[in-house]
Amino acid sequence: MRLRLRIVVAVSCFLSLFAFVRQVFAQQPLSPSEASAAKVSDHRIWLDVVVTDKSGNPVSGLQQQDFTILDSKQPDAILSFSATDAASKAADPMQVIFLIDAVNIGVESLGVERTQLDKFLRRDGGRLQLPTAMFVFTDRATEAQTATRDGNVLADFLDSDKTGLRTIDRSQGFYGAADRLNLSLRAIEQLTAYAGKQPGRKLLIWISAGWPLLSGPSVQLTEKNQEWLFNTIVELSRALREARVTLYSVDPLGLADAATSREFFYEEFLKGVPSANKVQSGNLALQVLATQSGGRVLNSSNDIAKLIADCLLDAKAYYTLSFDAPPADHPNEYHSLQVKVDKRGLIARTRTGYYAEPYQSVGR
Repeated sequence: MRLRLRIVVAVSCFLSLFAFVRQVFAQQPLSPSEASAAKVSDHRIWLDVVVTDKSGNPVSGLQQQDFTILDSKQPDAILSFSATDAASKAADPMQVIFLIDAVNIGVESLGVERTQLDKFLRRDGGRLQLPTAMFVFTDRATEAQTATRDGNVLADFLDSDKTGLRTIDRSQGFYGAADRLNLSLRAIEQLTAYAGKQPGRKLLIWISAGWPLLSGPSVQLTEKNQEWLFNTIVELSRALREARVTLYSVDPLGLADAATSREFFYEEFLKGVPSANKVQSGNLALQVLATQSGGRVLNSSNDIAKLIADCLLDAKAYYTLSFDAPPADHPNEYHSLQVKVDKRGLIARTRTGYYAEPYQSVGR
């Protein structure tokens, strides 16, 4: 009887969460129909593609004819192609964005994270490879330091921020988890809006164990909950793609999380969501969004500086391809994506899907 009561309370809390979050996002342009109407005239899809060898090293020197784009398993014509590497004459603008997540991690682990990040930023005299911005995400606000190549500036900003003071704790149960999920979704929206105003490609390195998935057999979503979740997934997917954001999930808990089942639980939600009745809240997990953006999930080491360096390898060499999305049969039609390389032993990593719109939506 007590277990049944706990489940009922948990579901009630979960549904209350979505009612609250819907109110928050109602102030934002998150309606897929409205957003797609503003963009229906542009069906061009741009993909940033990282190619690696078997050892994970980035590969440069490839040509357009080496690539094939598969849209829902069907080949599509590559309409433009460019390569960016150390030898590029006209380098593609690029920016790194660090997100320090003080909401979804304990204070002790946050202290270790800050120490290692400070060491990373100050090495080599603070000279950074790329313009780098920093956001510190707390339950009070998201504070920012604009892009700079001086790691000392970012380290000083991090030292001056009192991220240890928090009002939401990971142990506060379901309500605490609901609040952290809500805050995290708002934060990723803010970062995507910032990135969309910056030129070129952005590498968003989110240092966090991830926000609560709130998925499981005891959680049942109503049709309205599913519709809200699906709309949010569609708009986040579209916003990340259009802002050219590749998302990376770096887990500062590292080996501590590796000893638990949560390390790989997100993999159950990696498949693209084609419709509202197929959605689960786990489809909005940080690790899922990172993988689907063409980024990486790094969660098996406590060496945060090394994990960050591994993310930045993706900036050394990559390719930008474009193609025209075929007309969709209905709004927000999900298309899976795959890029193949015609070279043995090479692996291409890019976005895993997108949501297409009908051509007839354009007022012609």
